[in-house]
Amino acid sequence: MNLFSPVTLGDLELPNRLVMAPLTRSRSGRDGVPGDDVVEYYRQRASMGMLVSEGTYPSFAGQGFVRQPGLVTAEQLAGWKRVTDAVHAEGGLIIAQVMHAGRVTHPGNTGGREVVAPSAVAIDGLTRTYDGKAPYPVPHALTTDELPAVIEEFVQGSRNAMAAGFDGVELHGANGYLLHEFLAPSANRRTDAYGGRPENRARFVVETVTAVAAAIGAGRTWLRISPGHNVQGALETDASDTLATYRALLQEIAPLGLAGLSILHSDPSGTLVQELRAAFGGPFLVNTGFGTITTLEDAQAVAAHGWGDAVVVGRPALANPDLVRRWSEGLPLNEPDHATFYTEGAAGYTDYPFWAN
Repeated sequence: MNLFSPVTLGDLELPNRLVMAPLTRSRSGRDGVPGDDVVEYYRQRASMGMLVSEGTYPSFAGQGFVRQPGLVTAEQLAGWKRVTDAVHAEGGLIIAQVMHAGRVTHPGNTGGREVVAPSAVAIDGLTRTYDGKAPYPVPHALTTDELPAVIEEFVQGSRNAMAAGFDGVELHGANGYLLHEFLAPSANRRTDAYGGRPENRARFVVETVTAVAAAIGAGRTWLRISPGHNVQGALETDASDTLATYRALLQEIAPLGLAGLSILHSDPSGTLVQELRAAFGGPFLVNTGFGTITTLEDAQAVAAHGWGDAVVVGRPALANPDLVRRWSEGLPLNEPDHATFYTEGAAGYTDYPFWAN
């Protein structure tokens, strides 16, 4: 595999195999409307094979972060339409990451709405709200009767993304948010058909992915997972249970013919990742970095060994709008400024320089 060669993922033909990871940047104001800076940020990075937007909430109850963009109001969709138009004008592709935060939020961020999760188990720790840091609340355990309405939130958010001009949707099933909470035994203490055995804990994610694929087309639907990542209280410490859970999930959705599966894991060559790739059987996107930065050498290793069909890259793409050129020509990189990851304005957002020569 050549990182700089085209690849077909579902209905999309990517010009190269470098995909920008979903990166929370908190630049969309309290109204969740992407503005001029957001338009410019994504436009600058359109040379990547495909861009994945930062996590966008499909309902107000699903908002996790301050100044997070949404896919709910007409104003939010109009803001995103400006983004997608700008990316397309540069010849790029962009899909929306649809993310329901589940219990990783606070009523101070959701407009006072109830925080929901598979079970009434709070995360130990503090979250940032508009009024400062606050403890995570004990969430409302969704009843079986309430689950179809939550699935419909994902479906409507995905339809809204397509109406806003996105080329597809990635459902966020990773990093401890709602879909991941159903998969992780630490967050899912249910005793009904959605809890307990691996197949049951996978059921809600299967139903959500299936519903979204039916609504917008499987060839434009992605899923992101992070098995065993153990962040934000979604703990998967039993290796055999983790494999069984994700194998159950992927075997169920494999027949859908999704555009791709994006996996966040530090060991792309390991048994877990490659067994899950085999269970999915479709286009496979590898993201090796979360606590660590994905380097060119990391990406080249994935390519050289054929561990995936494309490589998902976070902070190097954040700091280098022309990352494809820099990596393909062996040019030096800008360093990401951690102090500006979640601030406001252009600093550390749209002011990273392109290579001058």
